Amino acid sequence: MQNEKEKFKKEFIGRLIRFSLSIIDLSETLKKDRKFWVIIDQLIRSATSIGANVVEAKSSSSRRDYIKFFEIALKSANETKYWLILVRELVEDKSRVI
Repeated sequence: MQNEKEKFKKEFIGRLIRFSLSIIDLSETLKKDRKFWVIIDQLIRSATSIGANVVEAKSSSSRRDYIKFFEIALKSANETKYWLILVRELVEDKSRVI
């Protein structure tokens, strides 16, 4: 049981790292267009914050502290979703002027 739990945690962290790296790769392709610059900055910050807070939770001093880090990670995930929606809308409607 404990081994499966540790395996899940390791895989979860790996998924968060791969997600952060994929956002950074996406940002590289978008940075050529000036209208994405501010969005890219926010997107990278929020996306990488998810994993950073989950990893930081591991060193929490209390259960309450542990939960707080996961709450922050969830908020960052929701923010990331918003920025990705903006990217999608801008990419789909190339005639839009900002």
